[in-house]
Amino acid sequence: MNAPALSLTGITCTFVSRDDRGQRYTAVRDVTLDVAPGEFVSVVGPTGCGKSTLLNVAAGLLEPSAGTIHVFGEPLAGINGRAGYMFQSEALMPWRTARGNVMAGLEFHGLDPQVAGARADEWLKRVGLGGFGDRYPHQLSGGMRKRTSLAQTLVLDPDIILMDEPFSALDIQTRQLMENEVLDLWAAKRKAVLFITHDLDEAIAMSDRVVVLSAGPASHPIGEFVIDLPRPRDVAEVRITPRFIELHRAIWDVMREEVLKGYAQQKLAA
Repeated sequence: MNAPALSLTGITCTFVSRDDRGQRYTAVRDVTLDVAPGEFVSVVGPTGCGKSTLLNVAAGLLEPSAGTIHVFGEPLAGINGRAGYMFQSEALMPWRTARGNVMAGLEFHGLDPQVAGARADEWLKRVGLGGFGDRYPHQLSGGMRKRTSLAQTLVLDPDIILMDEPFSALDIQTRQLMENEVLDLWAAKRKAVLFITHDLDEAIAMSDRVVVLSAGPASHPIGEFVIDLPRPRDVAEVRITPRFIELHRAIWDVMREEVLKGYAQQKLAA
């Protein structure tokens, strides 16, 4: 049996405040989650439930207080070199063109600039920006910047793709275009994807499996759902199918109380 592409086992992350009181806050507790090679897994839950914390652990950017991380069966030590990370906020360098941003990671890995440039051009074409390589980030629309970020992540051909609410700032039409773009690119190579989103519709429309986290603190999985909708999918069309509506109702039944808890906690903290 093949090892999972990504395996988080018993992950707990506790943070200690830097003030004199040294208060402790446990973001996630005893989280176990596997992502198989080629599987698209989304994690949903209330705001502040530790979704991004888990993604940072998977990327090797955050060392957990307890638990282990394995990548294709090997323990993770340091940065996850087999993963590409698409952040919620833009990670484009404003002084580089779209082409320069996409080829940057290849250059950092020591690839010949001419070869890196050719690969960057290829990926810009794949995400529909073939004629925009010479534009700087401030000259691109929000959707175009997201496409550039997507190309920047995928040009490195990672075995695992980590995505942290990458489309949350986009309008609904651009968002659906980007969701379909990601699904088409994913279907071509079937890399493992761990996708963080607060949008349940998005999670169901895109995923093979949806994992629900409880409200924090000490967030943990409280539900897991196999998304048995046929592929390929159009994210707009699939939302009106009876099975989608059925899955949405089942997952929301699990999420509803946790979302209310998270909202109440936010009001207390305000």
